[in-house]
Amino acid sequence: MNAQTRTAPCKVNLALDILRRRPDGYHDMKMVMQTLSLGDCVTVESQESGFALHAGKFVPAGKETLEERAIRAFFREIGRETPGLSVTLDKIVPAYAGLGGGSADVAALLRCLRQEFAPELPTETLERIGFTVGSDMPFCVRGGTALAEGRGEILTDLPPLPSCWFVLCKPEFGIPTGELFAKVRSNAFLRRPDIDGMQAALAAGDLDGVAARLCNVFEELLPQNCREVFTIQDRLRKLGALNAAMSGSGPTVFAIFREKEDANRVAEQLRQQWPQTFIAAPVPKLDTLE
Repeated sequence: MNAQTRTAPCKVNLALDILRRRPDGYHDMKMVMQTLSLGDCVTVESQESGFALHAGKFVPAGKETLEERAIRAFFREIGRETPGLSVTLDKIVPAYAGLGGGSADVAALLRCLRQEFAPELPTETLERIGFTVGSDMPFCVRGGTALAEGRGEILTDLPPLPSCWFVLCKPEFGIPTGELFAKVRSNAFLRRPDIDGMQAALAAGDLDGVAARLCNVFEELLPQNCREVFTIQDRLRKLGALNAAMSGSGPTVFAIFREKEDANRVAEQLRQQWPQTFIAAPVPKLDTLE
């Protein structure tokens, strides 16, 4: 195959609600998700046989990677024997950050495979393949602005976010997603997101209305040693953000700004204390970029 390269845009959860625990042990979610321009770079090339992943310290030792599982599922779907493939990840998005970086990498890998081996394959099929690997995969394949329900695989496109900029700030610790889910008592959340209101604000192109409704129920489950998340949120609001919230299961905090200059100014200040601080812009559905 010819070498294929794709960017792997990260995501944030503008709103995240946990509705109930399912019989299969997962949880039913309701989320408004947004793709951002901050992303890794994924390159797929042929090799003589087998599979190789080049991603430095991000390659897990001694266990099957998400990339291997996705490759197997892709070729099973199109009815072809799996060829020898080498995948290189140039990582920019922080790992274990609530930004879906790993899922975005796999989604970009699937796009590379489609381009080379099955260009006629619908995006919905790629989403279904991705879902066999992880719950965030369908959205990371699709991108843009979307309502995600079920485990994250039931997607409804929403009107795009009005022009704005994001500051993303990850403190120097991680939060295991499983630990937070284990603490979920879905009837005990004190504040739940107004997702209907957020959808109405998106339809009206009302950035203030969207920002006012940022909400993530996982914030109520954070242990005491992760309270720095709220320190970062308060700092961002005091520096002029329209609002700030945690993305996914954290710990990355994101904030919305109208102007790039303001986002850059604030990011520069935050980097003095939190080096993993970035700016990014919303991006549309990924099919529109190819």
